[in-house]
Amino acid sequence: MSESTLKHKAEAPKKLDFAIFVCSTSRYNQLKRGEKIKDESGDLIEKLVKAYGYSVVCRKILPDDREAIEKEVKNVLKSADIDVAVFCGGTGLTHTDITIETVSPYIEKTLPGFGELFRLLSYEQIGSAAILSRAFAGIAKGKAFFCIPGSPDAVKLCLEKLILPEAAHIVKHAR
Repeated sequence: MSESTLKHKAEAPKKLDFAIFVCSTSRYNQLKRGEKIKDESGDLIEKLVKAYGYSVVCRKILPDDREAIEKEVKNVLKSADIDVAVFCGGTGLTHTDITIETVSPYIEKTLPGFGELFRLLSYEQIGSAAILSRAFAGIAKGKAFFCIPGSPDAVKLCLEKLILPEAAHIVKHAR
């Protein structure tokens, strides 16, 4: 690692507060009906974030709905208590997969390397099917935003290899 990268990481915040949003209409509807839901990816994100020494200050399940997602993006942008927002799910190729298209207009600067590295690492695991993967990251108002696929394998890859090692570094530069 270069000397300047090491210096930046040393100057990065030691404490980060995360918001987790799982975008899944089926899970959202189950929740609204009062059914017990299994949110494996949301649970995994929370577990990994906490294991890294960071806090989870908000966790919600959202429908694949533009207004619902926009509302939470705006809440994150206004909040003094959130440094990093992770939107999990809704990043596929179907007409209902609108997470990236909904979050991206609010981003001031994108981090194209995030999606590029995610696909490279995914290719090592799943081969050419990695071209179907969409992942997105950017910064706005001093906060980091990540849109990641909803599968537990993708969550684990994104959090362990990309998001958690660099989140504080990204937030330092975003501020």
